Amino acid sequence: MLPKNAERAIVGPEHQWLISAASLVEIASKNSSGKLDMTEPEMRRALRDLEVAVVALDASHAAAMFSLPLHHRDPFDRMILATAIVEKLPIVTGDRIFRRYSGVKIIW
Repeated sequence: MLPKNAERAIVGPEHQWLISAASLVEIASKNSSGKLDMTEPEMRRALRDLEVAVVALDASHAAAMFSLPLHHRDPFDRMILATAIVEKLPIVTGDRIFRRYSGVKIIW
């Protein structure tokens, strides 16, 4: 469950839900390692059903990772941070480490 303040910030017809391609890679990786039980068709169906658009990773996102401080050691989270910074997008997360980074708005 999302906290009420996060839910208010992202729920409604005026909001488009986005997910980084890095998150999809992480889902696939965790599925392969047995840490998550979600198949590729289930992932695709969830994206479609929730009307979530995927933000592709590109060279500008990779380049932004060079200047990120090493507050967060998880490579997927660092990719998400870099993408959000470059694209000027907020991140919805309960991970407090994300708050250590400047240049990104954290919702939660």
